[in-house]
Amino acid sequence: MDENVVAKTFVELADNGGAASDPPALLRLLADRCVDVLGVNAAGVLLADLSGELRVAAASRGQVRHLELFEVLEEEGPCLDCFRRGTAVAVLDVSMEAERWPRFVPQARRRGFAAVQALPMRCRSEVVGALNLFVADARHIEPFGSPIAQAMADIATISLVRQRSARRSERLTGQLQTALDSRIVIEQAKGKLAERYGTDMERAFLSLRGYARSHNRRLSDVAREVIAGRSSPPPPEEK
Repeated sequence: MDENVVAKTFVELADNGGAASDPPALLRLLADRCVDVLGVNAAGVLLADLSGELRVAAASRGQVRHLELFEVLEEEGPCLDCFRRGTAVAVLDVSMEAERWPRFVPQARRRGFAAVQALPMRCRSEVVGALNLFVADARHIEPFGSPIAQAMADIATISLVRQRSARRSERLTGQLQTALDSRIVIEQAKGKLAERYGTDMERAFLSLRGYARSHNRRLSDVAREVIAGRSSPPPPEEK
C-alpha cells in the first residue's frame, strides 16, 4: 500500500473545493480510490435517499453496478445487511453463503467475484449507505474490515453529510430571503397606498389584501404591481 496515495486520497475525500463539494463525484472517487489503494478488483457505493431507500450511487466497474442494483431490487446481499445493521460484513467465500443469499451468490460468482466486504458509511449514529469491496480471489481480502477502507468510508461520509447540511442551509436561507423580500415589497406598497388615499398603514394593507384575494393573486405580486403603477386597488372602505 503506497502511503503517498493513501494520504492524497484522504485529502481528496475531505477537500471542500474538490470532489467533496459534488456528491456523485465524491462517491465515484471513493470507489475508484478503493481499487487503487486497497488492491480490490472492484468497489461500489450504495446510498440511502431522503426516504431511506437504497440507491446505487457509484461503482468502479459496470459489473459491480449491475450486481449492486440486483441486491437493491432483490433486497438481498451483504451490502444490504451491512446498511441495515450498521456493521461491517466480510464474506471470504461467497459460495459458502448460498443458503443465506440464494439469489445474490450466483450473481456474484457469475461476475467473477469470490469474496466481498461491506463497510457502513456512518456519521455518528446515522448510517447513510455502504461501501462495498469485491475481489476475485478470497485470499486477497482482509476479513472483518480494513481500517484504511473504513477510514476512507468515514471521511467520505462526513464530507457527504456536510454537503447535505450546507445545501439544506442554503435552501433555508433562500426561503428566508424570499420571505424578507416579499415583506419589504408589501410594506412599500402599503406606504404608497396609504399616501395615495390619505389613510393609515393598516387600512392600506386591508385594501391591498382584499384586492389580491378578490383577484386570486399572490399578495407580493400585487404589491410589486402597485409599486410599479400597474395595479390600483380601490380606496379602503371607511369604518
